[in-house]
Amino acid sequence: MPVAKYASVIIASTIKFLGGPLSGAALGLSWLETALCTTIGMMISVVAITYAGAALQALWQHYSSKPARLFTRRTRIAIRVWRRSGMIGIALLTPLILTPIGGTVLAVSFGVKPGRLILYMLISGILWAIVQTLLIYQIPGLKGIIG
Repeated sequence: MPVAKYASVIIASTIKFLGGPLSGAALGLSWLETALCTTIGMMISVVAITYAGAALQALWQHYSSKPARLFTRRTRIAIRVWRRSGMIGIALLTPLILTPIGGTVLAVSFGVKPGRLILYMLISGILWAIVQTLLIYQIPGLKGIIG
């Protein structure tokens, strides 16, 4: 069992979701192994941020030298997504655009309950891990470029 390969994919996808499928393809894992490790990596970030979110937010505000701006372009977009589609929209956009950390921080800041947040992120993570992994594995000549 290639534990180091699995760990590499998991670690890559905790920060940036697409890093999981790319790493798995480069390391020669099967698409199923890659999709599972990518989902696990995302969920490690989601669970850690969900339960440490309030403490991290307080720590950030304590050590931040300037006051947080309430209405930036980024916050306006986040509010628009939240109003239009709620937690489902945030969960679906997390692997594509927001990153596992960013999407979870956003959901925590909107006050989503931990159980609901983790369930929606898990469903989204599984869905996008399968889709992205299969797409990455279908690119002709990719193994020669990255592997």
